[in-house]
Amino acid sequence: MKTDVLIVGCGCSGLYAALNMPENVKITIITKSDFESSDSFLAQGGICMLKNDDDYKSYFEDTMKAGHYENDKKSVEIMIRSSQEVIRKLIRYGVEFKRDENGNLEFTREGAHSDKRILFHEDITGKEITSHLLEAVKKLNNVELLEYTTLLDIVEEDGECKGAVIRKEDGALEVINANCVFLACGGIGGLYKHSTNFKHLTGDGVAIAIRHGIKLKDINYVQIHPTTFYTANDEDRSFLISESVRGEGALLRDKNGNRFVNELLPRDLLTQAIHAQMKKDHTEFVWEDLRTIPEDELKVHFPNIVAHCMEMGFDPTKECIPVVPAQHYFMGGIWVNHESHTSMKRLYAIGETACNGVHGRNRLASNSLLESLVFAERAANDSMKYMDNTKEQRLEVELNEYYDSSRLEDIYKNSVRKEIEKADIAMTATA
Repeated sequence: MKTDVLIVGCGCSGLYAALNMPENVKITIITKSDFESSDSFLAQGGICMLKNDDDYKSYFEDTMKAGHYENDKKSVEIMIRSSQEVIRKLIRYGVEFKRDENGNLEFTREGAHSDKRILFHEDITGKEITSHLLEAVKKLNNVELLEYTTLLDIVEEDGECKGAVIRKEDGALEVINANCVFLACGGIGGLYKHSTNFKHLTGDGVAIAIRHGIKLKDINYVQIHPTTFYTANDEDRSFLISESVRGEGALLRDKNGNRFVNELLPRDLLTQAIHAQMKKDHTEFVWEDLRTIPEDELKVHFPNIVAHCMEMGFDPTKECIPVVPAQHYFMGGIWVNHESHTSMKRLYAIGETACNGVHGRNRLASNSLLESLVFAERAANDSMKYMDNTKEQRLEVELNEYYDSSRLEDIYKNSVRKEIEKADIAMTATA
């Protein structure tokens, strides 16, 4: 099988990369599950946008401060300066954001932001954005979309990425010859007991990078979301109670109903405070009080959160709901430059799989969708330098090691876990 560009993953970064490539470029997009089972569809809160030049300094400082000033300053600048054009493009694709009575874009605020600069669509902003991008990609004649197709490995020759080994929906193995490969395969939530991620997102891209000696960055920088709906069933995907809820005034309370923390702290600090309170109270959760938000506003801005709470037996307009921290976002990953190129020629990484340093040690709320889109477009533009490779090349790959899918999956999961543990030990030793 031959393609110009192989994109692994159909979240917002993979889709946006495809949309920013010329129509004469043959693109193949594969996804491990169905088209809508990406974490991009789950993003609730919103997407940041630089409102005007006066907001730049504040936005930059908020991002740096949340990231404990470990952020790559150039990456942060690129993201912020590109935000307005990205939003304009999304609107052209049909994405709808909340507007005021005069038709102007309406902004909200989340934790660690010093001002309102987040655009949103109810509490399903990720779904609103990603569904429109998917719809646009499906209309492209140069794109082939394959569901339930798993990346097993990349094919490396002479230190370059020449393609990939995949398992198709029917179980058949196939080698794809590609001018370049984009790893857009999401985060590592499937490695954790409690996570807001889909369970099938187990860090495959990172595992493959480890296997090939591709450079990693900050692999132990894993963000815990402070507020997810508590359930005693470990098999449930943790349902996120958006940071926007706290941005609009929701409070956190201990077992006695007392407020115990500033709810707008950065996520890592708020998570620490919640864990400390749970330990003090000898409980498995704390309470979040949404009754501080006017009922009409709560139901309009957060209809899906309200619906989930009701489904779980709690009426958030009348009572507090139980919340607990859970793994949420992967700030680290495969090292990339400012064009999202990895340390291996012809291989790119975008979205949560990649680490360009934007987030530092802790992601500022609602920067993830923006960062994914900005750097996906840069990767798409940069990858065109590899499109002159028109010669058909047969890749010689021994497939025996890929037939035992369970064994390979365990190897990949364990390699990522070990790398995170090793980084944690190294950080502790130098602290």
